[in-house]
Amino acid sequence: MKIGIGSDHGGFDLKEIIKKAFKDKVEFVDYGTNSKDSVDYPDFGKRVGEAVVKGEIDRGIVICGTGIGISIAANKVDGVRCALCNDLFLAKMSRNHNNANVLAMGGRVIGDVLAIEIVKVFLEEEFEGGRHAGRVEKISKI
Repeated sequence: MKIGIGSDHGGFDLKEIIKKAFKDKVEFVDYGTNSKDSVDYPDFGKRVGEAVVKGEIDRGIVICGTGIGISIAANKVDGVRCALCNDLFLAKMSRNHNNANVLAMGGRVIGDVLAIEIVKVFLEEEFEGGRHAGRVEKISKI
């Protein structure tokens, strides 16, 4: 599985932890940032979102300080369904019911161990389709 990952300075440390934790399981494409120097999260949400929509990567992970700003930015890209997940249930439902193609997290609000578990769930869970497919289609038409 090819996963795009991007963060601003507030999510940089967590981005690096996630890459290390999954390095043997997935291929990462890192869309930046590459340091803790202050940068603007919309740039990285957009990069990852566009790569998902173009099919360059299978799914995306975006991280800023809270996860809020970068999730909003990623969701501005037509075709992105970015879910801000702070627990395992949200990660599971984001895939099962919403077919989320980008996961957002907050590097300043979530612990490393929980973040790794959230990513694991996001990568392993599949879209259930069925009654949820029509709802996702309605989202796509907005």
